[in-house]
Amino acid sequence: MDMDGSDAGRAGGGEPALEALAGALRERLVERAGEVGDGDEPAARIAALVEREAGVLDAATRAALAARVAERAVGLGPLEPLLRDPAVDELMVCGTAPVWVERAGRVSATDVRFASEAELRHVIERILAPSGRRADEAEPLCDARLPDGSRVNVVLPPLALDGPVLTIRRFRPRGFAPGDLVAHGTVAAPLLDFLGRAVAARRTLLICGGTGSGKTTTLGALAAYVAPGERVVTIEDAAELRLSLPHVVRLEARPPNLEGRGEVTIRRLVRNALRMRPDRLIVGEVRGAEALDLLVALGTGHAGSLCTIHAGSAAEALRRLETLALLADVGLPLAAIREQVADAIDLVVRQERSPDGARRIVEVAEVVRVAGGPGVRQLFTLRAGRPCWRAPASDSPVARLAGAALADLEAAP
Repeated sequence: MDMDGSDAGRAGGGEPALEALAGALRERLVERAGEVGDGDEPAARIAALVEREAGVLDAATRAALAARVAERAVGLGPLEPLLRDPAVDELMVCGTAPVWVERAGRVSATDVRFASEAELRHVIERILAPSGRRADEAEPLCDARLPDGSRVNVVLPPLALDGPVLTIRRFRPRGFAPGDLVAHGTVAAPLLDFLGRAVAARRTLLICGGTGSGKTTTLGALAAYVAPGERVVTIEDAAELRLSLPHVVRLEARPPNLEGRGEVTIRRLVRNALRMRPDRLIVGEVRGAEALDLLVALGTGHAGSLCTIHAGSAAEALRRLETLALLADVGLPLAAIREQVADAIDLVVRQERSPDGARRIVEVAEVVRVAGGPGVRQLFTLRAGRPCWRAPASDSPVARLAGAALADLEAAP
């Protein structure tokens, strides 16, 4: 059924009318999906539909209308403009409420919203379909990835009480270089020099912090100090790292399929990576029993690896690593695991996201042996915005790395 002139005329009366018309045309496009005669390409079908149903509109409005229909039919609907905005780092959708976004570390509401939960579910289905995954009442939780690598999380009712929840963490096509960390205020140049020398000298770094604190970004930047001739194997739950190194092998875990089969865990990938002749292992995030396999790898010739973990302090990061290693359930006593932690980790770097959205390294600690296992000795802390530095213990593995960095850090404003 064609629109009459009054309907098309009202479509030119403002954004809400154009949005409503785009939604109606999208529904008609779906209804006529099996028809022939408009061409096989979605763009051709959409253009023909707009010409047929809204021919009374001027050319500019018809073009805008066709673009919005395409967003709803083959794109991600009202999220498309936000995904095209390079300043947006994360999108948060909760039912038909306004979409929230993160820009420069700060979260704010937008004027974008879904017209109905059905439209939001259509977008979720289009996201999940290419990866062969599905979210429904039987399995209302799902993780996926967009073609550009952006990470997606979905929670459906009845777990989500206010409608489907969709969270998209944007993927950066180019990772941060070390200089970018300084430019964004994440780290001072002297401290970056110290950490870079630690990486180059094959010291193992554990980077900790809360969600969204920038751990993975910092890990990727510090990996630039790895020697070009080394073979690096990265292992991630959802591939985010893009390392500018010549010899990198990227591995990604796989969830089970719709039949509950085919799962490949981080732990299996860590074990397999040891057969791939790696010089270094980089684990995007340690969050399970793979912690024990990683500790074994670090203690058997793979020093200089980098990994991240969720923790609120350097000491807490070590305790969490111990707890995760116990999840392997191989019967090792805690004392033996603590010894492995003390042997495997050299430095712990803690990063925070401050209320103003800035992400900063606020603590660097060396791992030392104390009675009963590993302990931490703070080398750098950021207190009230002022850096405080303490020299490493004279007999520690990182002592000779401090060198000129100590004097530079003490002189830093």
